[in-house]
Amino acid sequence: MNYQQITCDIDGPLMIVTLNRPDKLNAYTGTMGAEIADAFQRADEDDNVRAIIVTGAGRAFCAGADVSGGANSFDTSGSHGAGVFASAGQRSGRFVEAIFNCRKPSIAAINGAAVGVGITMTLPMDIRIASRGAKIGFIFARRGLVPEAGSAWFLPKLVGLPQSLRWCLSGRTFDADEAQAGGLVSEVVEPDALLKRARQIAHEMTAETSAVSVALTRQMLWRFAGAPDPFELLAIDKPMSVERGGHADVREGVQSFIEKRKPAFPGKVSQDMPSQYPWWPAAE
Repeated sequence: MNYQQITCDIDGPLMIVTLNRPDKLNAYTGTMGAEIADAFQRADEDDNVRAIIVTGAGRAFCAGADVSGGANSFDTSGSHGAGVFASAGQRSGRFVEAIFNCRKPSIAAINGAAVGVGITMTLPMDIRIASRGAKIGFIFARRGLVPEAGSAWFLPKLVGLPQSLRWCLSGRTFDADEAQAGGLVSEVVEPDALLKRARQIAHEMTAETSAVSVALTRQMLWRFAGAPDPFELLAIDKPMSVERGGHADVREGVQSFIEKRKPAFPGKVSQDMPSQYPWWPAAE
C-alpha cells in the first residue's frame, strides 16, 4: 500500500515502519496515526511478519503533533486541529489499539527527538531503544493538554508511578540516558548502530520462538501485569497450556531440544491461536 506519511518495508521476517515527514521532524497528524494503525494491522495478518520496528526518517523520531496551525493547532473547530486529532483510516482503526492488539512484537528505534505523541506512540510497543542524543518529553502540561494515547495507563506500567509523575507533571524534556535510567528505554546506542541493534533484538525474539507462543505471551503479560490477583490468569493459562500441549509447535519445541537443533515451528497466528484467545471482551 502507498502511504503518505510513513513508509513500510518488509525485510525478511521484519516490517520496518518509518515515520516519513523529515522536513517536519516527522510531526504527527491524524493521517500518520491512521497509517501506523493500518501498517500494524497488516503485520498482524501476515504470517510472514514476525516483528515490527518503528523509526523516523531524518534527524528526529517524532517531534510531537504538527503545530504548524499556530495557537489553534489543537482546536478541532478548524481543519488543522481536526486533522491532528483525526484517527479514522482506511480500516477505521486507531494506532494505540492496533499496536496493543497486534500479535507481533514491536520495537521503537528512537533516532532523535520524541516528544508528546512522539513518545506516547511508543508506549504500547514492547521494547524501546534510543540513539545517544535523543531528546524525550511528556510535554503536555506545558501545552495545556493532558497525556494522550493511553499514556497515563501505559507509562506507570513501564516506569512506575513516581517516575511517571516526575516526568509528566514537569513536562520537561530529558535525554536518552535519563530515559534509560528511568526504565523507559532499555538501551542507548550510537545513532549509526540504532537500526542494526533493533534488528538484533527482533532476531532474538523471533529466530527460535513459536509465533503463536510469542503472540499469546505478549498479550498475557500486558493484560495481566496490573491485575489485582492471579486468579483470572490462572483460569486461562492452565487450559491454554493443556490445549497447546497437543499442538505441533510443542512437539517441535521438545523434539528440537532433544535433538539439539534450531526449531522449525509450524504454527501460524492466522489459524493456530487456541480456543481461549481472545479472552477479553470483543469490544476491545
